[in-house]
Amino acid sequence: MNDFLIGIGKRIKIIRKEQKKTISEIANTANVSNGLISRIENGRTIPSLPVLLELIQALEIDASYFFEGVEQKTGATYIHIKNADQEILEKEVSAKGFTYKHIFNKSLNVVGFEAVILTVEPNSKREKVITDAWEFKYVLSGSCTYIINDEEVTINEGDSLYFNGRNPHVPENRSSSNCTMLVLYFFSSND
Repeated sequence: MNDFLIGIGKRIKIIRKEQKKTISEIANTANVSNGLISRIENGRTIPSLPVLLELIQALEIDASYFFEGVEQKTGATYIHIKNADQEILEKEVSAKGFTYKHIFNKSLNVVGFEAVILTVEPNSKREKVITDAWEFKYVLSGSCTYIINDEEVTINEGDSLYFNGRNPHVPENRSSSNCTMLVLYFFSSND
């Protein structure tokens, strides 16, 4: 998994250099600091999923193309972002009792998408499936174990998971309560 995350930074750097764009140009377009881009490209920090998708958009490439490149180079099949690793957004306006947590955002001009709420009951059964989309899961409540190819990753309330749906996958609820998640399917404009 770490190879996959390091591969993301390397992929950003390679594409940026191929496009002859500076760190500053990408940072300005993605609304992040130059230092953050540098730390990501050099593997010293891992971007949150929202920041990563802003960077992909700033590079003006298709998200599917970006992740396929990372996936091929690293052999990893998913990105798992734990609740504790997601960033709290600081708002300019002070408001008591309001906390904004950045879990995900994506402009819709590059890919089509579909959003669903999925509830997986304890002891539910299904064979692995394949979709023609990149899949983003955000756990609203409960916990689930995703089997992607032959790898397993457990996602808990507040965690997110992003993977290529072309890999055979199935969620299993091994707990005693329902797992409810927001699911976004991203379809490449080239498909």
